[in-house]
Formats: sequence, C-alpha cells, structure tokens
Amino acid sequence: MSQYFDIGDETLWNPSNGAARLFLRCVRLYEEELGVPSGFGAMENDECAIDPRVFESFVNTLLLWHAGRSHRVIDALSRGFTATVLVLAERARIEVRWPEPSPGPEGRSDVQVPMPDQRTRWDTLRESAAALSRSMPV
Repeated sequence: MSQYFDIGDETLWNPSNGAARLFLRCVRLYEEELGVPSGFGAMENDECAIDPRVFESFVNTLLLWHAGRSHRVIDALSRGFTATVLVLAERARIEVRWPEPSPGPEGRSDVQVPMPDQRTRWDTLRESAAALSRSMPV
C-alpha cells in the first residue's frame, strides 16, 4: 500500500504507508515547534493535499529555524525531515530562500561550541536532499 502527497492533480510523492505516517507525524511536530502551519492536510483515502502557499511559508520558516541554531544533535535529528521537505518543495516548484550564514552566535538559540560552519551545514542539507530525491517515488 502507498499514500499520495498532492498539490492539485500533481503527485509530489507516493511513499509507503509507514513512511507517510512517520513523515506526517514529523510535520505536525514541526508545525508546533515553528508555530506555523505546514500546508499539509489530513491523510484521507490515502491522499494528502498540500496547500502550496502555506507550504512555501513553512519551508522557509523551517530554514530560518535551522539558521537560528548551531547544535550538532539538533542538526542530526532534523536533517532527514528537512531534506524530505526540500525534495517536496523542489517538486512543487516552491521558492526556497536559504538564509545568509551568520558567523557568530548572535540571535541564535541552542548553540553548541565549537559552532559548526553554517555554509557546510547548508551544503550537507542540499546534498542530503539531492540523494534522498532519488529514493522518493512520485
């Protein structure tokens, strides 16, 4: 069995039931963490409709959230989810706005010393999304 994540008549992803269920649970967790809606509706009849405007805001808020942290454990815990979101954003032709890296800890929370380089973090996230995209059936 599988489920569908759609924008209109276009399917962005057709994962197994287990992957879809876990992903949607993560979506709800990040909606709460970020304080913004994701654009993902409920899974009904094996289909989840995505509102592209709300999803675009969610994607970019998620990246800002990442920029506001410099913690290896948080990076490790959130990298897979964020890479999956980036694949869906690309497939939905969402404008992804990567925050400019900041050199210091000013304005950040959850900072770990020494701080990982933010450009390296973004590059790693892009690479993870590119690799993951090949494994995400449409």
